[in-house]
Amino acid sequence: MIELKLTAIGNSLGVVLPKEALGRLKVGKGDTLYITESPDGYRLTPYNPGFEQHMNAARKIMKKRRAALRELAK
Repeated sequence: MIELKLTAIGNSLGVVLPKEALGRLKVGKGDTLYITESPDGYRLTPYNPGFEQHMNAARKIMKKRRAALRELAK
């Protein structure tokens, strides 16, 4: 567990992530993080959950229309 403290950044509040957390998340300056609500609290992740939903839908379509996609690829 990593403890984070809120700090003032202009008129807002922010959190400074230690190097250990940045390394585990595999993110750096300029990257985007997403916070999502989960049954046990909140989850901080570099992955966009909406994008994952779209990719799952795309995989289903690609699997269903495999023959058509092969023809189009020629």
